[in-house]
Amino acid sequence: MIKISKFFNQDGNQKMKKTLPLVPLRDMVLFPHMTTSVFVGRDKSVKALSEAMAADKRIFLTTQKDPEVLKPNIQDIFQVGTEAKITQLLRLPDGTVKALVEGSARGKILKLIDEEGFLAVDYEAVAEIPIIEEASEAAMRTVFEAFQNYANLSGVVSKSFFKGLEGLLDQTSRYADTIASQLPFKVGEKQELLECGDIEKRFFLLLKLIQKETEVFSMSQKIKGRVKDQMEKLQKKHYLNEQMRAIKKEMGEDGGPGEFADLEKKIKQKRMSREASGVVRKELDKLKMMSPMSSEATVVRNYIDWLIALPWFRKNRAKIDLKKAESILDRDHFGLEKPKERILEYLAVQILVKKIKGPILCLVGPPGVGKTSLARSVASATGRAFARISLGGVRDEAEIRGHRRTYVGAMPGKIIQTLKKTGYNNPVFCLDEIDKMTSDFRGDPSSALLEALDPEQNKNFNDHYLEVDYDLSEILFITTANTLYDIPAPLRDRMEIIQIPGYTEYEKEHIATGFLVPKQLRETGLDDSDAVFSKKAIRSIIKQYTREAGVRNLEREISSVLRKIATQIVKTDKRTRHQISTTMVLKYLGQPKFRDSGLEKEDKAGIVTGLAWTQAGGQLLTIEAVTMPGKGRVMVTGKLGEVMKESSQAAVSYVRSRSKILGIREDFYKDTDIHIHVPEGAIPKDGPSAGIAMCTAVVSILTDKPVSRTVAMTGEITLRGRVLPIGGLKEKLLAAHANGIKRVIVSVENEKDVREIPKSIQKQLEIVFVDDMSQVLTHALV
Repeated sequence: MIKISKFFNQDGNQKMKKTLPLVPLRDMVLFPHMTTSVFVGRDKSVKALSEAMAADKRIFLTTQKDPEVLKPNIQDIFQVGTEAKITQLLRLPDGTVKALVEGSARGKILKLIDEEGFLAVDYEAVAEIPIIEEASEAAMRTVFEAFQNYANLSGVVSKSFFKGLEGLLDQTSRYADTIASQLPFKVGEKQELLECGDIEKRFFLLLKLIQKETEVFSMSQKIKGRVKDQMEKLQKKHYLNEQMRAIKKEMGEDGGPGEFADLEKKIKQKRMSREASGVVRKELDKLKMMSPMSSEATVVRNYIDWLIALPWFRKNRAKIDLKKAESILDRDHFGLEKPKERILEYLAVQILVKKIKGPILCLVGPPGVGKTSLARSVASATGRAFARISLGGVRDEAEIRGHRRTYVGAMPGKIIQTLKKTGYNNPVFCLDEIDKMTSDFRGDPSSALLEALDPEQNKNFNDHYLEVDYDLSEILFITTANTLYDIPAPLRDRMEIIQIPGYTEYEKEHIATGFLVPKQLRETGLDDSDAVFSKKAIRSIIKQYTREAGVRNLEREISSVLRKIATQIVKTDKRTRHQISTTMVLKYLGQPKFRDSGLEKEDKAGIVTGLAWTQAGGQLLTIEAVTMPGKGRVMVTGKLGEVMKESSQAAVSYVRSRSKILGIREDFYKDTDIHIHVPEGAIPKDGPSAGIAMCTAVVSILTDKPVSRTVAMTGEITLRGRVLPIGGLKEKLLAAHANGIKRVIVSVENEKDVREIPKSIQKQLEIVFVDDMSQVLTHALV
């Protein structure tokens, strides 16, 4: 079937219209002058080929836009195709037809005709715009060089093809089509070349596509090369591993199965939680499937070793003897009655109940008072193992809860690591310096401790490395801190706070005599026959060479004295008894580092002895007041804090409001300035407890009545003259006694705190309880 007729287009130009049977192509584009094989299976396409063979063997071929469409219409095919001649037709056994076709010219479809049993099209030839002669040679040469570069890289183009191109140098359109047919362009790109009638534009488009294809091919070759190298390395490694395994087997040194058998034996013997037992067996099965030399096998093996090494159910079975525990605590520590009392309560309850959740005790106190050593003594008294980790400077959450196994060099957290070292799951666990933890971009370690220190949650503590629950509820956690303020509130809520105050001079004297001197004698190679400290010498070291809450510096100074004695013994080679007095202390330790606060030599107006609390214990505080002509200003000096300055203002306001009753001129404030000073101005001071002392000093200087130098006082004052209670009374009263004070004035509300004072000191001190400022003045003024 072929028809040829003439028609006029919209521009009025005469055109030639042809009608030929249509075969839609899938996933291929046929260029003019190219020969290719086409496999046809659809009935209409087979009938179209038969019609063409019955006529002059010409057929029209165009490409489908979507190859999945079975019955295409005019919208499903590209409008530009190729007129072709069938040179050979072969029917295959499966019913399909193989046709060898040769393209002859481009054609543009005008109309799709559905004949009986096949499709036909009316089409017109695509007019080509020739390239000018000057540009044709440059275009062909440029495209040829790009094509030759691609051919050299890919190696898929034969040398005979290049010889054939030499005969097409005078046919620019065919030259471009011939090269395009040899390249693996996409269907859409080939169709774009087919539809391009402007030959110069076709060359530009062809050059662009060749360059793109060259880059893609180069990149794919690089990727294939990398993959090939990697595969070769892996295969080589696997081959060598198998060879090593075979050699070991021949030599009778096959470590694989024997090692696994040893692991299985350990797992069977180890008592674990059900969850951990299931996990460790799965990991062992996984390990058996891996190459022993692989990095992942090392990670799995380390994980199994950690699970086996942990003390899941191993406990100390020591029997608790309450009297023995009490004697151990008393032996190791003088004082600290409240902490020791709380620990004995815990032990007593454990004896009765048999099992109890480990409490979380937090010992808060200044450095050197024995917090960590108390935790060690608790372990000794309870017959448990002792474990300790320092949290000072810890800022990474993973330090507490471990790293996940996906990280290189991952390990469990400090709690699990320490339990492995200890070997028991119910030790006394000391978390030292819990207030020194900090947080940064790596997380907040204090938040990670919440689960470990919560008695309701730590039965199922989950370390990131283990990823199985571990029971921490049998552990007796004891935490230590210097200040309560720096511990986060949620963490503080989970702990029982036990305040450990600084030691008094009375307690330091006993500790030095009973603990420190014997210890330092042993450590310096001396004994009781070589050196003996007098009580005055010990007291001199405490007062004049140390000023601290604990006893660390006291121990250092005692050690310094004994080292000098040891040096003398070694030099003279004679061991004689050294009686260490205050004179010897001065000789060995040099001039005193601290001035002993002493009393005034006589009673004077405007000078009052107050009492202050410091971390190093109680201390006398001298408060002075003077008056001078002026305009009623009140000056307060001595490096005082805001609270203490406000107390001085309250004291002056009270005096002004009671001036008539106190016998003071009512308008004194108009022409008199008052200056209140607290000596030792380099030391910061703050707090409200000097209120009544300041008020007494002001009244004394305004009435010119002296204050008894053997009277000391402490208490906060209100504007109406009421005396309020203060803290640290024990330390203050001991300081008053040590410095020769006979009478101490305190608030009546502090009467309950006097029970903590030793009876011997209570007998030597007259403690006056007051509730109003008028009573203070009655007992203080001479």
